[in-house]
Amino acid sequence: MRYVWITFLSLVAVLLAVFLWPRQPDSHAVGTAPTSVAPVVAVVQRTYRAPTPALNDDRAEAIIDFARQQLGTRYCYAGTTPAGGFDCSGFVYYVFKQFDISVPHSTAQLISTGRPVERSHARPGDIVVFTGTAATSTTPGHAGIVLSEPGEPLRFIHSSSARRESGVKISQVEGSDYERRFMQVRRVL
Repeated sequence: MRYVWITFLSLVAVLLAVFLWPRQPDSHAVGTAPTSVAPVVAVVQRTYRAPTPALNDDRAEAIIDFARQQLGTRYCYAGTTPAGGFDCSGFVYYVFKQFDISVPHSTAQLISTGRPVERSHARPGDIVVFTGTAATSTTPGHAGIVLSEPGEPLRFIHSSSARRESGVKISQVEGSDYERRFMQVRRVL
């Protein structure tokens, strides 16, 4: 019986070590980015110290450039990689993860990430959240990353499940069904 307990406790110790041991950042995440983005990522990560507008602008620009490189990637429910495809929150999660910014892979949780900003003040790198497609929907159901500057029509990049032109693409809120579905802009930078 003593050997059973020793084996059991050893197994518990190994499992605790695997799941609770502090993990190093995923060194392959940045390595998967095209080589033209990797140097920008490294510079931004080294120089980012305080939330000053200039650094946030540089970081936002790098995030947008990286997000645009995913254009055309196919839609895949619950997907979080370019190889397998993205769902909307998986796309947002993947892009921000490449810059060591933690956001959830859940649209319902993205509505609480960061801080809310007025739609008219949305800027590149902000997260935009919409309801689901049902006419009566009042809960978060879709998300993307803002591309437009304040004062411009709100454009965003996202992974869409639309029957026509699904996958990562750029859309505009004004003059589309996204106008009706708009919920909030969230700032994480």
